[in-house]
Amino acid sequence: MPKIAIMTDSNCGIMPAEGEKLGIHVLPMPVIIDGQTFCEGIDLTLEQFHEKQISGADITTSQPSPGDVEAMWDELLRNYDEVVFIPMSSGLSNTCQTASMLAGEEKYDGKVFVVDNHRISVTQTQSVFDAKQLAEEGKSGKEIRDILENEAMDASIYIAVDTLEYLKKGGRITAAAAAIGTVLKLKPVLTIQGDKLDSFAKSRGMKAAFRTMLEALRKDIDSRFPHLREQGLLKVGIANTIMEPEKLEHFKDELQKNFPDMELFYLPLTMSIGTHTGPGALGIGTVRFRKNPELS
Repeated sequence: MPKIAIMTDSNCGIMPAEGEKLGIHVLPMPVIIDGQTFCEGIDLTLEQFHEKQISGADITTSQPSPGDVEAMWDELLRNYDEVVFIPMSSGLSNTCQTASMLAGEEKYDGKVFVVDNHRISVTQTQSVFDAKQLAEEGKSGKEIRDILENEAMDASIYIAVDTLEYLKKGGRITAAAAAIGTVLKLKPVLTIQGDKLDSFAKSRGMKAAFRTMLEALRKDIDSRFPHLREQGLLKVGIANTIMEPEKLEHFKDELQKNFPDMELFYLPLTMSIGTHTGPGALGIGTVRFRKNPELS
């Protein structure tokens, strides 16, 4: 049975220090603030990031350098036979394509397996946990990659944005549209269904946006995933950028009340996502998970 390292990037919401405790190897994503590059979870915390964002700092994101990716693979392959790398969706970043190209080099052939299972945030995290379980069950790196990619679309995410300012900064909407939306107190609801981040709806206020997301999630579960729910193989997840703790707890409680038969898990939205959504953003979703056979 090969000794397999499970590797991901910090877009999943797991920071490097936390990953060490979980037996997961996390590649930190670069965040560029006022021209200075920071590594998520290494020399910049979420709290520091939000402070700089709220103060008006110029923030952009980037993908890890090929050298950083290869350096982590080389280090892991000193102690492991294979590496399974689960980056964020190829439709949202070039990290996956770059890693796939690098993995084609002779020295990584048959040793590094890059998974493109079209996920980010809590759904990407579940893929990482699934990969770790599959490795513990004795699956090879190739088998793990194939299973995760085969189950890639068994997930759905909706994100509501509290302010249009950061979508405007990122060029996602025009300044005029942002101004009109702000006056009307519109909260865009976005969706991730596989590769792309797309507009889904507009609501007046965050509570209305949350209701819109709940209804959309319920329809997805009823129409796309009823078989997984019946088998007890679906979770619901929630993630956010900085907001009042009481508001977050309210949303968590409401999500659990709407899906009482499903496990709920939470992670913060990462800096790469928060750069484009701004503070006060909220995401909810559902994702397939693998049951631990020892607990079945």
